[in-house]
Amino acid sequence: MTAIVDIELELITRGTTRFPDAVVRDELDNNLGNELPTIQIQQVPGGSDDTFRLARMLVDIDVYAATRADAITLAREVHSWLTGELPGTSGDSIVFGRIGALALPAERPYTNTALRRVGATYQVFSHPDS
Repeated sequence: MTAIVDIELELITRGTTRFPDAVVRDELDNNLGNELPTIQIQQVPGGSDDTFRLARMLVDIDVYAATRADAITLAREVHSWLTGELPGTSGDSIVFGRIGALALPAERPYTNTALRRVGATYQVFSHPDS
């Protein structure tokens, strides 16, 4: 049976280890300007499964930084981690399969002009660890 996992928690836990100089979380708070860089990970409604084992989850990842260059650099590092390092790894409840970008990292508007936001959307294929 397909394992439905908390993909945000899985990615935040691993991302916190992989990017120790960034704050990795699912929700932003009023202290964002003092917690840069920040990587925000949110599951997007949608996705699918094959009713047997394979799940496809959609994840939106935004990087916030003080400058556009810093945001783009970190977003590229996150992209490389997701698409190059994470596939094939496993944990207690998940094995990461293919991960690909549905929307590549690009600057996204943000109301606070003192920060820069670069985001991308990924599809994450996974199956239960068994």
